[in-house]
Amino acid sequence: MSGETGEPLAVLDGRTLTLARTAAASALAASFLARPDARSMAMIGAGALSPYLIAAHAAVRPIERVAIWNRDGAKAASLAASLHGGVHDGRRIAVTAASSIAEAVADADIVSAATMATEPLIRGADLRPGSHVDLVGGFTPAMREADDDAVRRASVYVDTRVGALAEAGDIVQPIAAGVIGEADIRGDLADLCRGLSTGRADPGEITLFKSVGTALEDLAAASLVYDRVTAG
Repeated sequence: MSGETGEPLAVLDGRTLTLARTAAASALAASFLARPDARSMAMIGAGALSPYLIAAHAAVRPIERVAIWNRDGAKAASLAASLHGGVHDGRRIAVTAASSIAEAVADADIVSAATMATEPLIRGADLRPGSHVDLVGGFTPAMREADDDAVRRASVYVDTRVGALAEAGDIVQPIAAGVIGEADIRGDLADLCRGLSTGRADPGEITLFKSVGTALEDLAAASLVYDRVTAG
């Protein structure tokens, strides 16, 4: 709606917008937190969001290899086949299906998860030094995608502190268990963008970004689409 008159300006497909803005927020975080030379990615989950997350991360880092794991192996294989050989910024990306999470994560510079898991899938013990973990699922306090060890080993960032501390099981549960404290959250997306948090400080550092989504992301994405369409 117009901020001046209140008149409707556009009606957008909410599902498509949510998929795109969620992946964009993860990639924005990765631009501060993933190593600049990150070339390999593990995608945990093969749902509707996964292709968007792969493409978004490939837009900010020189991704060349992606391994996809899903509980339904056939779904992972199908998605891998549909994405294999895709070109991003002149790079042809090799996409394969992994038989286990450990296999997918073993060689990954970036580990992204978009699942409905209620028990941890990503183990801290499996993360290689210098990796970046992106957790998109787990949008209620009862849901988890990474175990306590992963959170303990990582420098933790969130999209918004208010949302993460109220909704994100990957943050709420470790805090309740005394694994980390609220002060261990290094910053949020706004801090990173404003330079109030420096992001990755060391090539060997493990970083973790947890998102639950915010209406501001929807507004920013919708405004961008509207501006581009009306600009011709």
